[in-house]
Amino acid sequence: MNPDYILDKAFKDTVFEENDIKYKDFENCTFVNCDFRSCLFQTVSFIDCNFFGCNFQNTKINYVSLRGAFFTKCNFTSVNFAMTDQVLYEFSFTDCLLDYSQFYALKLKKMQFINCSMIAVDFMGSDLTEVLFDNCNLRRAVFIDTTAYKADFYTSYDYSIDPDKNKLKKAVFAMEGLKGLLEKYDLVIKN
Repeated sequence: MNPDYILDKAFKDTVFEENDIKYKDFENCTFVNCDFRSCLFQTVSFIDCNFFGCNFQNTKINYVSLRGAFFTKCNFTSVNFAMTDQVLYEFSFTDCLLDYSQFYALKLKKMQFINCSMIAVDFMGSDLTEVLFDNCNLRRAVFIDTTAYKADFYTSYDYSIDPDKNKLKKAVFAMEGLKGLLEKYDLVIKN
């Protein structure tokens, strides 16, 4: 078996070093409480993998394929996803910390962010078509030149999105969230 192809393996409480995952393909693997902060994510693919309680804080990601990757209670503070491979691209986040992360100019169609802290996340130029932001804190998140057709912000909060600088056709917002769409007009909105 190819040592760079890892299938059906579980990793628990593992601290990965700089070159431990470089040039490797992981398929149907599970990672629990793993630390990836020292890793060099270069030409790595994760196919049908699950991550629980893992730490990716400040990790450098270069040419990573995420196909059916699901992250739960993981820390992605200050991670730049801009260099991820966007061919057959599917991943989601539940209960994750994504503060100060960058999704600049990515095609994130139909992705799911559930119960995530997304303070100051950069979505500039991204395609957020049909993305679900379920109960996410989007304080100071950057939405400029995004396409958010049918995106669901209904239960999320603290966002500021300028409808003149983004494509929001059929996007879903709660009444409480209208303040974040009208912020540039310096209006006083009362209940």
